[in-house]
Amino acid sequence: MYHGLINVYKEPGFTSHDVVAKLRGIFGQKKIGHTGTLDPAAEGVLPVCLGQGTRLADMLSDQTKTYQAVLLLGRETDTQDATGQTLAEHPVEVTEEEVAKTAASFIGCYSQVPPMYSALKVKGKKLYELARAGKEVERQARQVQILGLSMDWIKLPRAGLTVTCSKGTYIRTLCDDIGKALGCGGCMERLKRTRVERFTLENSHTLSQIQQFRDEGRLEELIIPVEEMFDGPKAVFGVSWDGLALNGNPVEEKIFSAFLRKGGSSQEEAVGQMVRVYSSKGEFLGIYQYDQAKKRWKPKKMFLADKD
Repeated sequence: MYHGLINVYKEPGFTSHDVVAKLRGIFGQKKIGHTGTLDPAAEGVLPVCLGQGTRLADMLSDQTKTYQAVLLLGRETDTQDATGQTLAEHPVEVTEEEVAKTAASFIGCYSQVPPMYSALKVKGKKLYELARAGKEVERQARQVQILGLSMDWIKLPRAGLTVTCSKGTYIRTLCDDIGKALGCGGCMERLKRTRVERFTLENSHTLSQIQQFRDEGRLEELIIPVEEMFDGPKAVFGVSWDGLALNGNPVEEKIFSAFLRKGGSSQEEAVGQMVRVYSSKGEFLGIYQYDQAKKRWKPKKMFLADKD
């Protein structure tokens, strides 16, 4: 079984589920999962977790992301993107300066109402299932953060923008909101995700490229080991503690300090950090964090390889 992460370039037309299904065939294993969906029409970076790497999925879904999008002004749709049914069309009588200024006003925190066509659940039902049934329900606005927004080009009624945002941000909803703020409506025409944490377009691979690596017996070259997703201090356990670590036991401060020294780190630099923990044989076991209240170290996540 393969363990780690792979940076997939999701091409338009594939769902994120499609990508996972195809990778299960390529890698010959079931334990594979993505770290956050991309709409079928969207493309770009989709980190995928393999084996014990699936334990990282929640941590990666919390990371900031960067997108390139095309905003089409003058058209409102039920899905808030160009694939949806047109709800209204308006003349675009704004200037390029007004578009840039209005878009920039969204930088920072703002309350965003999730779209009906999304995978969020209300009373156990996915919103897109309700939307397809012709139902619309009230959605609670959520605070999202636009960390950066730049206009790459403007050629009305279209504008290209690059957005860096917090988790849970819908770029098509942002486009819809910008259109509403301008008074002419708008929707997202195209979307490309260019970065998720350290995963970028430049080091991503399409499904066909990954399959070619498989055929050449080179899949390992594409896999990022789990331990490389963490920076910072390192601790190496003593032989008598290997078994205890596998069972998720906490470690007293004084003992853990000795393990940190074996890893070339110190207690002072490690407190407040996620520490990579290795067995006495050098095998990566997982991540420990300091428990200030109990003055000891305890596991945050363990990455113990399954047997093939």
